Amino acid sequence: MLVAAAVCPCPPLLVPEVAAGAAPELAAARAACTDALGVLAASRPDLLVVVGPAEQSGRGPFPEGAPGSFRGFGVDLDVRLGGGASLAGAPERPLPPSLAVAAWLLERTGWSDAVEGLGVGEPLEVERCVQAGAGIVARADRVALLVMGDASACRTLKAPGYLDERAAGFDAEVARALGAADVAALKALDAELAYELKVSGRAPWQVLAGAAEGADLGGALLYEDAPYGVGYLVAAWS
Repeated sequence: MLVAAAVCPCPPLLVPEVAAGAAPELAAARAACTDALGVLAASRPDLLVVVGPAEQSGRGPFPEGAPGSFRGFGVDLDVRLGGGASLAGAPERPLPPSLAVAAWLLERTGWSDAVEGLGVGEPLEVERCVQAGAGIVARADRVALLVMGDASACRTLKAPGYLDERAAGFDAEVARALGAADVAALKALDAELAYELKVSGRAPWQVLAGAAEGADLGGALLYEDAPYGVGYLVAAWS
């Protein structure tokens, strides 16, 4: 059963070393992420699964101890999922950036309990996302999720996806759904529109929806902003 969830954005700029002091706008987002992870810790799960968007090479499951790096962003910084050592004989498949950011968040907050990762692709259909979420929570009596993903990248003229007038409305509905732990609304998100708005969090949020079905959790929106024209949201469910 799902006992708690935290939803966080996943820009590498969330990591101060990557931002090199150039992203003070994200200090509040970092603080909100810390608060959200506190909700996960308080739930005392048997298993934490981190779910985040990934390109083809980063899709699928990652074991505790899987390595991640921010070297691709010009920073000599390595992380491991859960901070533990990699499994003996296991291939060192690197975490996708979203899960590397999650690993950094977990390390920063001193997470020491069981944790695994799952990279999901943007094209994953709603039904398969929901099925994946249901499969995750069937694995242990008390499961928590750390769900990584950004909202639209089209909120301003200088945004990565330029300005799209539909972006603000889409992000507002996601913020409402995450703040209310509205499972049905997350399932109903338009995958095609999310793709057009360059939303990286759509599939992970719908994995959360599948995991939360019947759990009767309450939600709280802890942060909502769009620095750099990209929607960043932090929420906690418990």
